[in-house]
Formats: sequence, C-alpha cells, structure tokens
Amino acid sequence: MMAPDKTDLMHIVLVTGPSGAGRTTAIKCFEDIGFESIDNLPMSLLPRLLDGEPLDRPLVLGIDVRNRDFSTRAMIDTLDTLVGRTDAQVELLYLDCRADVLQRRFSETRRRHPLAPAETAERGIERELDLLTPVRVRADVLLETSEMSPHDLRAELEALYAPKGAQKLALSVHSFSYKRGVPRGLDMVFDCRFLRNPYWDESLRKLDGRNAEVASYVAQDPRFEEFFKKVFDLTELLLPAYIDEGKAHLSIGFGCTGGQHRSVTLTEQMAAAMQNAGWQVSKRHRELERRAG
Repeated sequence: MMAPDKTDLMHIVLVTGPSGAGRTTAIKCFEDIGFESIDNLPMSLLPRLLDGEPLDRPLVLGIDVRNRDFSTRAMIDTLDTLVGRTDAQVELLYLDCRADVLQRRFSETRRRHPLAPAETAERGIERELDLLTPVRVRADVLLETSEMSPHDLRAELEALYAPKGAQKLALSVHSFSYKRGVPRGLDMVFDCRFLRNPYWDESLRKLDGRNAEVASYVAQDPRFEEFFKKVFDLTELLLPAYIDEGKAHLSIGFGCTGGQHRSVTLTEQMAAAMQNAGWQVSKRHRELERRAG
C-alpha cells in the first residue's frame, strides 16, 4: 500500500508554552495566514474533532494549562495519538520564554497567573515551567520569544508556516452614506461628496454607481481622475507598511450623501484597480444592501 502524499494530509499545529510567551499572538497569526483555529479545546475532544468532517484547511490548536483537562501526561498522550494518525501531519510548536521575562510581562499587565491565582506570578511561572518540561522536549519547532516583539513573532511564524507567495493582507472597500454615519472599523475614509452628483439627473437618479452611465457621469468631474489616482497611490504606498506592522486586513471607505452613486462608483473602481494590482479585495455597499434587504 502506498503511503499517502503529504499534500493530502491534514496539517495540524499544536501551539503550547508557558503563559505569557505569546500563544495568543501566535494563534491570531495562524488565523491570518489561513489556518482554522481552536483555542483551549479539552484534549479529550480532539479525537472526536478530527474524526468528524474532513477539514478544508490546516488547523492550529492552542493548548496550555488553562485547558480543562490539561496535564503533562494527557498532553503527551494526545501528541502520541495525533502523531500516530496516518491522515495527518502533526507539529508541536513550543513558545519558550525566560522566567524573568514572563514575570515582567505579568507585572506589566497585572494579570494573575493561572497556576497561582492567589499567589505571586513568580510562583505560578515556576510551577508551569516545571509542568511543561516534558512537553518542551517533544517540540518539533521551538521559538524563544524572550526578546521578540509581537511583530517579530508574527514575522517568524509567517516565514515558517505561511504558504509560499500567499497574500498577507486582505483589502476591503466600502461605500456608505454620511446620513447614516461612518461604518465602524474603517481604517481610511474618503469623502467624495465634492464630485458631480448623479442624483440631480432624473435619468440616473434611480440607478446606482455600478451602472456604466452613472460611473461615466461621476468620472466626468474634472477632479475625479486626480482624486482617484491619489487615493490609489496612497493605498499602494501604505499596504506594505501595514503588512510590516502585522496587519492582516485593511478597510477603506468612500462616503457620499446617499451612498448610492458617487461612493459606489469609487468603491467599484478602486476594488477593481487594487485587484488588478494583485491584491486580495472584497467590497461592500452598505446602503445598497439595506435597500435590497
């Protein structure tokens, strides 16, 4: 019987390490590069999870002492069970960190240590490092995070686990009406109420900015071309900087009076231009969605 091709195997990464070493940051990074993530799932439920419906993307599992049924023995038994599966490629990623750095991080955040809720963080760190020693020696990948910033850790994980040539940032472009306020979560907002308004043309009023006639009407404004080019150039300038900062998503909003004509035209054209430039782009027209609903 032929061994299965590695590309057909489920890719499972177990992330563990002492509290404060960067596990939460790591889990978020894995999500951003396309992994499905499950954090603090009871280990007894892992076999049931993997025996269910086949996964359509790699899986990252966060495991630490807060897991309900965590113990050193249970962790090692779980790892042995997973490694023994013929349908999965399993890796144990251990995030290590010096005790003095962990103590400083707990002091800065004023968090209680999960293994010493009524004692000092130092005591909890000692217990946890001792508890995890047998797990640490089983690590397939060990990252020392004592001198790493969150950005450094993300960069290291992306280099290790991100698919080669994968898009590292997703861009979304939104249209909206200022009458209903600026949508939450936008990183950059551009007001396009200064452009020609198709609303005042009876033949265009009931159409929206996706219509070619409406788009042409807006584009005839002498300020349109330069405005569009400057916004496009600014976005292209900033996207690599956002990636360097570890950002996985950037949202741009165009607003006009009614959210039907000018902002929709700019959203459509900006999304198309950024997609042509090689970026992963989605778009949303808030007011048109409301009207359709």
